[in-house]
Amino acid sequence: MSAKVRVPFLRQVVSISKKVARDPRFDDLSGEYNPEVFDKTYQFLNDIRAKEKELVKKQLKKHRSGEKHEKLQQLLQRMEQQEMAQQERKRQQELRLALKQERRAQAQQGHRPYFLKKSEQRQLVLAEKFKELKRSKKLDSFLSRKRRRNAGKDRRHLPLNKD
Repeated sequence: MSAKVRVPFLRQVVSISKKVARDPRFDDLSGEYNPEVFDKTYQFLNDIRAKEKELVKKQLKKHRSGEKHEKLQQLLQRMEQQEMAQQERKRQQELRLALKQERRAQAQQGHRPYFLKKSEQRQLVLAEKFKELKRSKKLDSFLSRKRRRNAGKDRRHLPLNKD
């Protein structure tokens, strides 16, 4: 078709079907996210991560100084933090599961189910954290850090005495 001739108002255009992008996080076709099933399905990734961590440690021993050493150090730290976060999620999940089983057992005995409030859940988590710190003998250092942090916050709220 010539560029100089006007295009008719009702022209025939070949329609091209546009690809629709799907985000599996929000799409119903992908199913519902269940963390327990996800963890069981992708359990093999933990083994791979452990091997990678060992490899990074070996490389870190090889490179004692320099930019490469710093990058490997950061990578190792990030891997350890991810591992700790995963363990914390797993522990939280086990706690929720235990509470759920306890509720079921009470329901079978004929009691009405009691759901903990958010504040009560936080208190349980805090009590568990204190027990864990006591077992690992890190409670004193944790409490001293907490006291220092709170003292700094209190100092900020005090009025300044300027004579």
